[in-house]
Amino acid sequence: MVKQKRKTIITCAVTGAIHTPTMSDALPFTHDDIALQALDAAEAGASILHLHARDNETGAPSVDVNDFKPFLPRIKQATDAVVNISTGGSLSLSIQDRVTPAKTFSPEMCSLNMGSMNFSFHPLAGRYKDEDWKFDWEKDYVKNSDGNIFRNTFRDIKEAADTLAPHDVKFEHECYDVGHLYNLRFCMDIGLFKAPVFIQFIFGILGGIGPEVDNLVFMKRTADRLFGDDYRWSVLGAGGAQMTLGATASQMGGNVRVGLEDSLFISRGKLADSNAEQVAKIRRIVEDLGCEVATPDEAREILGLKGGDRVAF
Repeated sequence: MVKQKRKTIITCAVTGAIHTPTMSDALPFTHDDIALQALDAAEAGASILHLHARDNETGAPSVDVNDFKPFLPRIKQATDAVVNISTGGSLSLSIQDRVTPAKTFSPEMCSLNMGSMNFSFHPLAGRYKDEDWKFDWEKDYVKNSDGNIFRNTFRDIKEAADTLAPHDVKFEHECYDVGHLYNLRFCMDIGLFKAPVFIQFIFGILGGIGPEVDNLVFMKRTADRLFGDDYRWSVLGAGGAQMTLGATASQMGGNVRVGLEDSLFISRGKLADSNAEQVAKIRRIVEDLGCEVATPDEAREILGLKGGDRVAF
């Protein structure tokens, strides 16, 4: 009897809210580019598309529903990939503002950060001269991130859960440190989230846990103890940890997330040409190591999603 290969879900985070247009010409920020790169990523093997919006003119992060409207229907019409809308699209706005896009469009999935943290990327500002910045907002946005507290209190988490409960959205629970796993366990114990949950282990963000394999093993062991068989999981390695931690996760039974939100590079010192290039690379690695990449419908079955026919875009 031939043993069936395990399915690995690839998520692609297309643009995010950390990197700015100056940092890479490949970073999509116009509505058109976000749509095109998302579709190319799906074609390359991503079964989930994790989406933020940006101002169409300046590339600044946006949670305005009018910045989602131009690309969400295009993506739905052209691919059956799962759409996952961020609820963390701004480090300064309230949870009410941040959940508005997900509440409006009722996607199959959305991200939800599981704890407050010092979320900073200010060291990136030192890589650029004043005259390098393409848009006026970028320098201060990056430089001043050392003052950020990314607020995700228990009250905020409950508000997001309660607001989106009628939409039957599956959360991608973003855990940047081991304490966030305990926060999630507490929230499950009080009835906010039902098993099985989907956890995104995140490594390498300044303010969170570092991108070492030891930390991945530690997070996984802790999740096993807290959730038993009641969870599915994926790994996001920021920056240079993207491919190495993703490959390791795939061999440990997990799923992987790549994309220009998480890293602008395809290899050490070489900027990626697109999101699709990163997806194609991790797909090759996963398949060469003996796993099969999940299709969108297989991802829906693995994660228990409501289906693309029940979204509102």
